Amino acid sequence: MKQDIKNIVEYSNNKRSKFFGLFIQFLIILSVITFSLETLPNLSAENRQLLNAIEIFCVIVFSIEYILRIYVAERKFKFIFSFFGLIDLFAILPFYLSFGIDLRSLRLLRLLRLFRLLKLVRYNRAMLQFTKAMLMSKEQIILFMGVTLILIYFSAVGIYYFENEAQPEHFSSIFDSLWWAIITLTTVGYGDVYPITIGGRMFTFFILLIGLGIVAIPTGIISSSLTKVVEEEPENSFKK
Repeated sequence: MKQDIKNIVEYSNNKRSKFFGLFIQFLIILSVITFSLETLPNLSAENRQLLNAIEIFCVIVFSIEYILRIYVAERKFKFIFSFFGLIDLFAILPFYLSFGIDLRSLRLLRLLRLFRLLKLVRYNRAMLQFTKAMLMSKEQIILFMGVTLILIYFSAVGIYYFENEAQPEHFSSIFDSLWWAIITLTTVGYGDVYPITIGGRMFTFFILLIGLGIVAIPTGIISSSLTKVVEEEPENSFKK
């Protein structure tokens, strides 16, 4: 019996496994749609009850799926604390924690329901490859994030000393300057805060050039890892 359940909930080429996967994907999308519909301000009480019933049904199915995956896992604790194990847990945890708490905390918990979207990764080969590429290049990404944080702080300090006297309302401290540094290094440039001094503009020019390189670096890291994953993995090597 355990092997039969395993053949259904985990990767298998039989019809029952494919139907199970499609059914779970349908419920994931349905739960995300109901999550969005719940935010409509003029929703009637009847419609809210219907959405709540759909949510309860989805949680029951996701809970059964989670329990079955733990049951068939050879190393149960390893699965529970694995990436997909935590995603499965966070997909149902907000519902069970929502009883007896205040409205503000409830709104925050409901945001965790978005983790259900990550469950779709399990059922898509390309997304699995992307996830594995991210894990393969995690050390380089962590290093890149560290360097980026240093550059953001350096940019905030630099623009503060260039623009503080000219624009004390926008660059009153290094902490206020961090907003400018973030949107400039990420090349977003909202335009709400910008330099007006010659030194500040020249400094911004160099920061923008650095920002263009920063945007490209993670793309190259992940692309290289993704290429290795596609080349190394055989056709049917990905497991749920």
